[in-house]
Amino acid sequence: KPGSLQPHWYELYVQPCVAELLGSALFIFIGCLSVVEDAEGVGRLQPALAHGLALGLTIAILGDI
Repeated sequence: KPGSLQPHWYELYVQPCVAELLGSALFIFIGCLSVVEDAEGVGRLQPALAHGLALGLTIAILGDI
């Protein structure tokens, strides 16, 4: 069709891979940091909340890619 724009190769191939890499790195980094300091009485709540917030942040930032 004339007038329809095709997405650039960067948007098709590179941008999703970079978003996946950054999202996974953020998720793993925050998850590992959440268990470094073992606060007494927290138990499994701290890692669970950290992973949940990291996942929510990743989806909010990179979800449209």
